[in-house]
Amino acid sequence: QVQLVESGGGLVQAGGSLRLSCEASGFGIYAMAYHRRAPGKQREMVAEIIDGGTRNYLDSVKGRFTISRDFPANTAHLQMNNLKPDDTGIYYCYARSPDGPFWGQGLQVTVSS
Repeated sequence: QVQLVESGGGLVQAGGSLRLSCEASGFGIYAMAYHRRAPGKQREMVAEIIDGGTRNYLDSVKGRFTISRDFPANTAHLQMNNLKPDDTGIYYCYARSPDGPFWGQGLQVTVSS
């Protein structure tokens, strides 16, 4: 069983930065990611990092967001720079292990114009 504890988030002005962190407990995690649900929209994958170092990003955040993962702390970080009002939403940490997908509780990120 994997448990995820998220931290970070909050309110920031457009152009500012925030850093989200997700501490995972458990074994066998081979991928971690952040998804977000913007108001009135479906949840979408923002960034993921897979064992071996592969990173994938939503097109609209490329060049602004960076996902990383600390070993052996098993913590993922999402550094978000040059934030835009469209980045507003609830951000969910996600982890994948042989036992299945796991989700964090979600954090609110609000970017004011």
